[in-house]
Amino acid sequence: MTFEPDDLREAGRSLLDDAVELRRELHRHPELGLELPRTQQAVLDRLADLDLDVRTGTTSTSVVADLVGDPDGPIVLLRGDMDALPMPEDTELPFASEVRNTMHACGHDTHTAMLVGAARLLADRRSELAGTVRFMFQPGEEGQFGARHMIDEGVLDGVGRAFGIHVTPNLPAGWVGTRPGPLLASADEFAITVRGRGGHASTPHFANDPIPVACEIVSALQTFVTRRVDVFAPGVISVTKVRAGTANNVIPETALLEGTVRAVSGRTRAAALEALERVATNVAAAHDMVAEVTLHDGYPVTVNDAGRAAGTIETATRLLGADRVIELPSPVMGAEDFSYVLEEVPGAMAFLGMCPPGANPGAAPPNHSNRMLIDEAPMADGMALHAAMALTGLAELVAGAGAADEASAS
Repeated sequence: MTFEPDDLREAGRSLLDDAVELRRELHRHPELGLELPRTQQAVLDRLADLDLDVRTGTTSTSVVADLVGDPDGPIVLLRGDMDALPMPEDTELPFASEVRNTMHACGHDTHTAMLVGAARLLADRRSELAGTVRFMFQPGEEGQFGARHMIDEGVLDGVGRAFGIHVTPNLPAGWVGTRPGPLLASADEFAITVRGRGGHASTPHFANDPIPVACEIVSALQTFVTRRVDVFAPGVISVTKVRAGTANNVIPETALLEGTVRAVSGRTRAAALEALERVATNVAAAHDMVAEVTLHDGYPVTVNDAGRAAGTIETATRLLGADRVIELPSPVMGAEDFSYVLEEVPGAMAFLGMCPPGANPGAAPPNHSNRMLIDEAPMADGMALHAAMALTGLAELVAGAGAADEASAS
């Protein structure tokens, strides 16, 4: 028995008020990108009395805090991201963002508050730790590659296992969902500039109109996805921005398309990116035009280790009950830079449901919505789950090392 479910659940509930207070403070004062000085200081202030080995980042305002139990034992990492999104908030909450066009619309305020709470919960149980728990407070998840910055600075040194929680309003409050293998998609960005020849709208034959060619490229990309991509290893190409023209009687010289490519396997990702350039350039060439394609690499597929995903389901079931834990039937097409951690260390990420009271999980405004709301009560479950995963992970790593030593001795 690595933990007592009733004990951890009660500890989580006892820390809920403090976690909610911190979450609301962060929600009111969101920060963007890799530089989050106010958020960093709030974390440091709340960790100050816990006797942790704390260090801060040199290329970002990250925080790494080690809670050392057995100094000769393994290390398990728990992660929470801290940054907000560059978007307005329209929730009318009493603690709504006070920073113009900046909102915690992806739950990172909640992630940070739960990880602080988990540090306090586990600090009270230091004597039970068969090793070290490393708390990874990460900036720059929203497209700024914050995890890579922290990995380059050594956050994974010595780590044997990793775990992260992502909240969602689209699961019932207090439910936990995860799956083995791909959990979240890769996400790459593209821009396509179609170059034609401008002219008067009354004489298109004297020009070479890039707008219908751009439209043809959009259709051709959708055809590629539905006809050439394996439906069991799906990909999504979304053209989300189309810009062309200056006046209603002028054929422009250029048309711009922008969007994202998402996939849940490396093979599909590579095929979709190659096809994007091939389709765009050849459709344009068929109309005596040029298409210039620019690709920006994004996050890779977030892949849960199969054993760690199974262990997460087992641990969450023991902690919360079988009626609140599900194995997700398919990946989610959003992306996460926790993917970089899982490329290096066996681990898993799980979703924690926070559907607001009275809402339908299938219809609640999702993450990245300007009206995204959550039920804060399951934060208690999130803190308890972090602690349970740390205690279980350390015990399993110690047992595994012991078994390996016995096998080598024999």
